[in-house]
Amino acid sequence: MDNDRLIELEIKAAYQDDLLNTLNNIVSQQQQQITRLEATCNLLNERIKSLSIEGNAMGAAMDEVPPHY
Repeated sequence: MDNDRLIELEIKAAYQDDLLNTLNNIVSQQQQQITRLEATCNLLNERIKSLSIEGNAMGAAMDEVPPHY
């Protein structure tokens, strides 16, 4: 009976080890994806800021009164 119990515990430990490795791989992939998404968000924020600055400059030029008034 002790031998069966020992084998059962070894099987459970092997499954847990496999599960731990699988979860570790998933977390690693998710971290890489998060890093890529953060970089994309930062890039988009910079583009929005640059478009906003360009838009303000163009808007100021459009609001000027023409010289003939």
